[in-house]
Amino acid sequence: MANIKSQIKRNRQNERRRLANKSVRSEMKTRTKAAVSAAESGADDSIESLKLAVKRIDKAAAKGVIHKNQAANRKSRLMRRLNALSESA
Repeated sequence: MANIKSQIKRNRQNERRRLANKSVRSEMKTRTKAAVSAAESGADDSIESLKLAVKRIDKAAAKGVIHKNQAANRKSRLMRRLNALSESA
């Protein structure tokens, strides 16, 4: 446990940020999974769920939760996966 006052404060800040980032990450993963499952089932709103997933990924990158290159990689992987599903169907 920290004894220095500034480190105690820094630990409190880090914990608050960790919890905020956790919810953003969770939302991003949920939207991504929803987009993939919508595309697999051939739902009418699959394009809409894809847009929402991409929006959440971009928002996470803008907030600094993930790096911008990580956001690009996630979007690329998602698009490749959905394109493979649409071609096989």
